[in-house]
Amino acid sequence: MSDYPHYTPEEEDRIVEKAYGEVLQAYLQSNHRKKVEIIEKAYRFAKEAHKGVRRRSGEPYILHPIAVAKIVISELGLGSTSICAAFLHDVVEDTDYTKEDIEAVFGTKIASIVEGLTKISGGIFGDKASIQAENFRKLLLSMSTDIRVVLIKMADRLHNMRTLGSMRPEKQYKIAGETLYVYAPLAHRLGLFSIKQELEDLAFKYEHPQKYAEIMAKVEQGEKHREEIVEEFVRPVREKLDAAGFRYEIKARVKSAYSIYNKMETKQVPFEEIYDVYAVRVIFENDDDAMEKIRCWQIYTFFTDGHRVHPDRLRDWTSTPKANGYRALHLTAMGPEGRWIEVQIRSRKMDIVAELGYAAHWKYKTGVYDDDAELDKWMNTIKDILANPEPNAVDFLDTIKLNLFSSEIFVFTPKGDLQRLPSGATVLDLAFAIHTELGMHCIAGKINHRLVPLSYRLDSGDQVEIITSDSQSPQAEWMEFCHTAKAQSRLRSILRKDRKTLAERGEKLYHDFIAKEGMKPSKEMMQKILGNYRLPSENDFFIMLANDEINISAKKLKELGKSRSSLMSKILRNPFASKKTGKETGDKRQPVNRKEVYVLHPDDAEPNYRFDTCCSPIPGDDVLGFVDDDENVVLHKVSCPNAMRLKSAFGSRLVATRWGGKADKFIVTISIDGIDRHGILEEITQTVSQQLGVNIRGLNIAARQELFHCDLTVQTDSTETVEVICRELKRIKDIKFAKRTS
Repeated sequence: MSDYPHYTPEEEDRIVEKAYGEVLQAYLQSNHRKKVEIIEKAYRFAKEAHKGVRRRSGEPYILHPIAVAKIVISELGLGSTSICAAFLHDVVEDTDYTKEDIEAVFGTKIASIVEGLTKISGGIFGDKASIQAENFRKLLLSMSTDIRVVLIKMADRLHNMRTLGSMRPEKQYKIAGETLYVYAPLAHRLGLFSIKQELEDLAFKYEHPQKYAEIMAKVEQGEKHREEIVEEFVRPVREKLDAAGFRYEIKARVKSAYSIYNKMETKQVPFEEIYDVYAVRVIFENDDDAMEKIRCWQIYTFFTDGHRVHPDRLRDWTSTPKANGYRALHLTAMGPEGRWIEVQIRSRKMDIVAELGYAAHWKYKTGVYDDDAELDKWMNTIKDILANPEPNAVDFLDTIKLNLFSSEIFVFTPKGDLQRLPSGATVLDLAFAIHTELGMHCIAGKINHRLVPLSYRLDSGDQVEIITSDSQSPQAEWMEFCHTAKAQSRLRSILRKDRKTLAERGEKLYHDFIAKEGMKPSKEMMQKILGNYRLPSENDFFIMLANDEINISAKKLKELGKSRSSLMSKILRNPFASKKTGKETGDKRQPVNRKEVYVLHPDDAEPNYRFDTCCSPIPGDDVLGFVDDDENVVLHKVSCPNAMRLKSAFGSRLVATRWGGKADKFIVTISIDGIDRHGILEEITQTVSQQLGVNIRGLNIAARQELFHCDLTVQTDSTETVEVICRELKRIKDIKFAKRTS
């Protein structure tokens, strides 16, 4: 049902022309060379091509390309080529026009960008794993030839997220999951801070609507008080800035809803206990590049004079910029009411790059420091990964994601060369970062004349020497020590080659043995062998055989011939196969209607869903349903990491769900911390068991010095009841924290 108002064709045309006029106005106010004629031509071409077509919301389709073009000029600051490509980005995919038609009218450059956008249309992901991986490679390859492709794609995704309300719930989940999984990290890596933040908040809004509304209400509720605190905090600094003759502006900002939620989830604390909700940004005008860094530190001293500064929260991105070009000086100082406030000090140029990332190089051709070399480094990493593509799509996406969303450390080689690595990188990661051969033969590292193992995690500032040996060769367990995309990709590639050789040897041993015993190889026999050893594939069996990890005998094969075939190998091969066996597996359920909200009935004798082992949702949690091959609905919490991967990779199996009841049969663990005293255990059990009538299923309590920690396992019916339990426990004298941990 369309929610778009009914307009006459004339009124509708006026709305469309007005929207186009806003794009043109933004372009004319920019500092790009004015090529209005070609922009006008692209708009008229797209308008004619999409004539009569409507979006799901009911509005004319042309309003979408116009909106994307507006983001491209107003928020990304790109020029006429990108604006034209934004107008035309869906023409080749959705109409009868071809790339050749676009090239004939608009030239090669615009046509190649439109082609790049067409290749990665419909989101990064299709229904099949191989297609999604291929689409993602196309996106990255397009990006490495012309980054405008991915910037326009980002604008396209941003507009789709802003208008996501008109989509069906399961589509909203899929698109929101995909956005959090790839587009937000990609925006982060390109330095598009404001776009990254908006994408995260919009995805959060559709994945956790209730929590989003609660956080936004609390943010708005405390706005006036927050402004007063920030004003009191910056008043003495303003006086010093004025006295020193700075031209500046001070902005106060609140953490985004998504980052507040993440902190609440990670630290398991309520909104009221998130202390760094506030942030202050000082942006100063600077005409002399040589003075830029000095002025940042001068403003830093203005804050340290009147405030206590957190010693561990100083970040100097002015000397060593982040990989996405970000430069600023960060500190955290104590504000009124004992609240920590983060301060970001930036020049105007730094601020432009911080908000627009590499797009700033297009928007401000002059004056912005040239840091394209950083972008080239990242592009080379992408090309490295593309040269060794992962055969498994989800592995491929995870490998890329390692490099997209990582905080960084800086280490040095013995000669003093700087190497940038993701936080958590090991000696082995560094070895592969320098050269593949070094990684293959690495046996240890040396830091400050001290030998450290391959798995040793490096810290910023370490000077590391890689120790190698010709006799060393890569091992499968090395995968546990790899935290960078390059190391993982290289190691997988090397191990695959080794596995191939072993598999060939094992297969020969198997067939020689079968022939010697006068038996005939068959699929049935192989299925039984795999079932017996619980192996997912023939390759694994052959490799174990070649490594002498399995011994087969004629007697064993004859025994297997008599036993019934195991279903284990099928289950291991298919992540969506039902975990039920025997008679139940043959009884397929009625197909689930994935276009409707699936109502969950925990109060039925046999609930109409099942859980996976990774998370334990209960009624009241935001949950997603995945439909397996037997049409069973498998539940995950929306925030579960496995759900994040699955909703990105297998969107077509998604079904939107809602709880249709409660049942007192869910097991939940509540973590309790407080000051130890005589009788506290009795009060805990009395409150939960007698006062609230909740069944206690387990209790583990330990005291250390004056403090105690207790893990309380209870049987409950919903998140609502868990919140009541936590609230009542916190009312007990000396209990400081009570929160659900599972």
